[in-house]
Amino acid sequence: MDILTILFIALGLAMDAFALSVAKGITIAHERRKTAITIALSFGVFQMLMPLLGWLAGMGLRDLIMGVDHWIAFGLLGFIGSKMIYDSTKKESGKQETRLSVHSLLVLSVATSIDALMVGLSFAFLQTYVVVPVLVIGIVTFALSLMGFFFGNTVGKFFGNRIKIIGGLILIGIGLKILIEDLL
Repeated sequence: MDILTILFIALGLAMDAFALSVAKGITIAHERRKTAITIALSFGVFQMLMPLLGWLAGMGLRDLIMGVDHWIAFGLLGFIGSKMIYDSTKKESGKQETRLSVHSLLVLSVATSIDALMVGLSFAFLQTYVVVPVLVIGIVTFALSLMGFFFGNTVGKFFGNRIKIIGGLILIGIGLKILIEDLL
């Protein structure tokens, strides 16, 4: 898998974390720098760990699924992308938070990285070496989450949940690319 594809996957996966970071930047009122770093670190670490776990699980299943791996990768990425687009249509609550709780952070970190777990499965089915993608996904997620929080402080109210549409379209496009390359 080339670095450009890995970068696009990382960008697609990071859109949920970015959107939530923007929302937190809008709603969190105290200790903004500390909260921004905490959120970015948590999202980045979970986005690194989940594809690794998915890859490990997928390696055990790879021999069973070798002939249809491209269809599975297409299906998983298409499903994740479609879900992100669907989720972007949901209304956000306008409730204000003053501080971020540990429980809330962990729940959000897991929720934003479930799609990364599925991408990790795809990596195993495609026999992709996972170290570079995992590092790129974590770094991109950390950076976008950090920027998203501060972006939310200023202009995030204008975009809201719509940023997830871009991430969903990227993942669907990558799924199509994998399918077409394998079929041709």
